[in-house]
Amino acid sequence: MIFLHLMDYKGRDNLNELKIIDAHLHFAREFYFDEIAITAGHKNNADHLAECYKNLGIIHGIVMSNGTLNVESLQYPKFLSYCVGLDNWVMNKSTFKSNLLLIEENLKRRECVGVKLYPGYLHFYVSDDDLKPIYNLAAKYDKPVAIHTGLTAMTNAYLKYSHPLVIDEAAAKFQNVKFVMCHLGEPYINDAVAVLSKNPNVAADLSGMLEGKIFDMDQFLTKKKFYIDQLRGWLEYLDDYTRIMFGTDWPLANLNDYIEFTKSFIPKDQWSQVFYKSAVKIYHLERILN
Repeated sequence: MIFLHLMDYKGRDNLNELKIIDAHLHFAREFYFDEIAITAGHKNNADHLAECYKNLGIIHGIVMSNGTLNVESLQYPKFLSYCVGLDNWVMNKSTFKSNLLLIEENLKRRECVGVKLYPGYLHFYVSDDDLKPIYNLAAKYDKPVAIHTGLTAMTNAYLKYSHPLVIDEAAAKFQNVKFVMCHLGEPYINDAVAVLSKNPNVAADLSGMLEGKIFDMDQFLTKKKFYIDQLRGWLEYLDDYTRIMFGTDWPLANLNDYIEFTKSFIPKDQWSQVFYKSAVKIYHLERILN
């Protein structure tokens, strides 16, 4: 994850030329999110997010939720849907069966478009047979399972559980489930692409690769040339942009910057696919957008 300090930046081109879906963001009224939103040049509230989305042509966003399975608490503005997040208390084996009922209650909702798992933080492998009931529910309602992969924000998390290669076994064992590799396994991009190449039931989002606000986009792209060349090269190797989705991890990064950053390594003839069409297909957003 690349961190950049809060500085002024002017957009370089007309961002409204694209119809965009933000396939990965966070939405919570917490001091932590308030602080990082400011660092990214934003305000952590619904009105500000709605205004930014409108200005940038982002027509919809998918929240990666956490903290509760209570349907009444998982209410978002109309321009947002969500993946129900399974935190530590949800995965507790002593309450697992009752939690399955709550997970299903969420998956029945049109606004709930998937499930989110946090294996690195909770120390489990996503191929574990104990997860089969969750995967069965995801398959039943034809909604994907998004998985945090790659680097983690906390030192007590374990990378061995969040490495993208762990999804390979899960994808092979549960072939009726669509998996979404969040953050493209960054920085393990080559391994992430290997998993994508082998398993047609795996997709990925491009969120979580920036943090903060970019001062000078041209300077940034030059400085991070190796990193960006790796992204571009491995995605060209995969050559299947129908399984690659734009995402921002808001409020961690500036939305304007993230669009420009993503454009730098996605071929222009694939912008519409990556910024919009892939998310509609993978998360079945036609159920919400129509």
